[in-house]
Amino acid sequence: MTETNTPPPVIWYHGTKADLTVGDLIVAGKPSNFGSGAALSWVYFSATLEAAMWGAELARGNGPQRIFVVEPTGPYEDDPNLTDKKYPGNITRSYRSRDGLRIVGEVAEWTGHTSDEVARMKANVARIEAQGMGPID
Repeated sequence: MTETNTPPPVIWYHGTKADLTVGDLIVAGKPSNFGSGAALSWVYFSATLEAAMWGAELARGNGPQRIFVVEPTGPYEDDPNLTDKKYPGNITRSYRSRDGLRIVGEVAEWTGHTSDEVARMKANVARIEAQGMGPID
């Protein structure tokens, strides 16, 4: 058997409450999942299920929490909302792109955070927004 140094493929995730399906394209210019819901010029995604879970749990709206497996369709960069601002480096493996994310699957089963954890995170997000330090677009 030959040993290789090929890294495993990256699985990209996007957490939301949006009603989407495999084949759809998540694009910039749509209302944000968070805060005021203003249109964003970026789409956000992560290489960790944990970050996508928070995205689904904190998203605006009443729809079901969903985590999609996505593929970026163009260049992307570290998400400045998290990278080196809240977490040194990019431990959440969170990214953003001006190009779309194609939905290639959905995580059917996942266990989210406790209701207390979600309530604390929502309170933190509300506090940050009240201080005028909302997300960077």
